[in-house]
Amino acid sequence: MEFLVSRGNRDLDLPFSDAVRVGGMLVLSGQIGNLPGRFELAPGGIEAETRQMMDNIAHVLNAAGRSFDDVFKCLVMLADMDDWPAFNRVYVDYFRPGRLPARSAFAARALALDARVEMECWVWDGNRPGT
Repeated sequence: MEFLVSRGNRDLDLPFSDAVRVGGMLVLSGQIGNLPGRFELAPGGIEAETRQMMDNIAHVLNAAGRSFDDVFKCLVMLADMDDWPAFNRVYVDYFRPGRLPARSAFAARALALDARVEMECWVWDGNRPGT
């Protein structure tokens, strides 16, 4: 296993890895729409938080040599299921047509920093160089 921790997580002293590489998979920790390196959410509501969250996920993917094309499963947590349509409007822009991952979602009573959305991803990592 390989534990991947960004400088931002180290600087914030967060008690988890950004991702863990095991076998042919990369498992990403849940991401919220916080501004990089800060305990502050992107301003502007669910769509702004979703965009920042997706950008945060892209950063973890890129650091691991992966992209959204390699994501095969997502788990979405929403503070309010009424935000589902607004979340989806942003989410689909990060994936190529016909390459949407399998996905599950549920409403959560509360998320870190009072976020409106959090998402974790499972990523195919088996065909990266050196494997």
